[in-house]
Amino acid sequence: MTQATQSQQKGILMSNSAVQHVLLLREKQGGQDLCLRVGVRQGGCSGMSYTMDFEDAANIREDDEVFDYEGFKVVSDPKSMLYLYGLMLDYSDAMIGGGFQFTNPNADQTCGCGKSFS
Repeated sequence: MTQATQSQQKGILMSNSAVQHVLLLREKQGGQDLCLRVGVRQGGCSGMSYTMDFEDAANIREDDEVFDYEGFKVVSDPKSMLYLYGLMLDYSDAMIGGGFQFTNPNADQTCGCGKSFS
């Protein structure tokens, strides 16, 4: 295991429904050793867009922020954390407007789809 920062105070918050859905998706991916990497990249209708993907926990880098949710790890690189600190990740299974929802206290503007911000 790397010496990545393990934060007791979570810089990326997840609702119970988001954690449960991510665990279900991880199980479908077939990997108990997978962590969820959350980040940002240039693009989207508001300038920056969120990224989320599973990756092998062995890929956690020394400078990554690691947030533990009862054994499940959420990981983000330091540059993304500048934009994401305090992010609340939620999940809804509503037929209209369902899916993952990002509530970002650092966003000045959010697009209608909720997947990009500035």
